[in-house]
Amino acid sequence: MFENIRQDLAAHRGDWGAQGFWAMTVYRFGRWRYGVRPALLRKPLSLLYRALYKAVQIVTGIELPAEVPVGRGFVIEHAGGIVVSGFARFGDHCRIRNGVVVGLARVDDPCAPWIGDHVDIGAGAKVLGRIRIGHHVHIGANAVVLQDVPDHSIAVGVPAVIKPRRAMPGEPVSPVPPVRAADVFPASEPVQ
Repeated sequence: MFENIRQDLAAHRGDWGAQGFWAMTVYRFGRWRYGVRPALLRKPLSLLYRALYKAVQIVTGIELPAEVPVGRGFVIEHAGGIVVSGFARFGDHCRIRNGVVVGLARVDDPCAPWIGDHVDIGAGAKVLGRIRIGHHVHIGANAVVLQDVPDHSIAVGVPAVIKPRRAMPGEPVSPVPPVRAADVFPASEPVQ
């Protein structure tokens, strides 16, 4: 837990007052408490986590439940109006800004996006549904992403239009083979 918090502090440029860092500290505590044994010791920690989670939610406007797997170096750039579904997943070194929603497209399909490594999500963007966002992707401000986004792409507009992006110097050209959402999310009905 403490190593993750140190990495989060470094990702927030050492700013102890960053509201995103507060949310990440409570998040890391919430993840850590799952490993506490026996359950009798975990109960008071869970109560403490719920109180801290609600306080951070009220003060910062960030909803990041401990059920969400989040990689290293996750940055919440600006607080306010950030909602992340408990079904979402984030890779390493992702960045989100105020007004971002990462969640379900439909209530009857409890499956949220899987976000790859080095993804930058702009202010007000909505990333919804049973989709996969590749590695090294930029999602523009106020974009509404409802489909898979391949590695090294940009998603802009409502609904989002996917455009290829040139790799930055030092960025791997193809870090992992592309994965379709249908491969990640087994479903009884086809993915659209």
